[in-house]
Amino acid sequence: MKILMVLTSHDQLGDTGHKTGFWLEEFAAPYYALKDAGAEVVIASPKGGQPPLDPKSDAEDAQSEDTRRFKTDAEAQAALATTLRLADVQAEDFDAVFYPGGHGPLWDLANDPVSIRLIEAAAAAGTPTGFVCHAPGVLKDVKGADGQPLVKGRAVTGFTNSEEEAVGLTQVVPFLVEDVLAAKGGRFSKGPDWGSYVLTDGTLVTGQNPASSREAAEALLKLLKA
Repeated sequence: MKILMVLTSHDQLGDTGHKTGFWLEEFAAPYYALKDAGAEVVIASPKGGQPPLDPKSDAEDAQSEDTRRFKTDAEAQAALATTLRLADVQAEDFDAVFYPGGHGPLWDLANDPVSIRLIEAAAAAGTPTGFVCHAPGVLKDVKGADGQPLVKGRAVTGFTNSEEEAVGLTQVVPFLVEDVLAAKGGRFSKGPDWGSYVLTDGTLVTGQNPASSREAAEALLKLLKA
């Protein structure tokens, strides 16, 4: 079982002067859920190498059992520091693909033709794909085999408008995940803010927020074992 995790390479939070990147829990929780299930996990990012970590996700109040495990795991840290270039991987080489969130993906992966082609190839092959928090936003320009938006008519979730408002970034992000998924025809639904909420529709798994990270990875594993 070989699973690709795709992380952002973008580290600027719009024009605020603040840093962003991937969210640590959204990487660590799925990483260990997949590894502990026996999967080989390969990590890629648009630029390769060390992807940027959102500093807020490294704060003490954002830590979890999985993030603390990561901080003492030299092997996982080395894997993260040496991610492959996304252009150098092929969807057909993997049994599943998982995209952690953080705000970074809204700027790079959402518009990256390499990422879009990878997801389209995975979807066409029936390969399970998972996206959590802001990562479902990378689906905005992804199309299915019929040429329609991949999310059209499908049950999806992601970081909600109310959650974005709560973190004060509604006017900073290039688009709102909830709005764009609904605009593309997705059947968007959500649970309570900051609670775990995960949907599976066919081979597509989406999770709402950081708390949904491990459950989203477990839903992906469930598809692999089906």
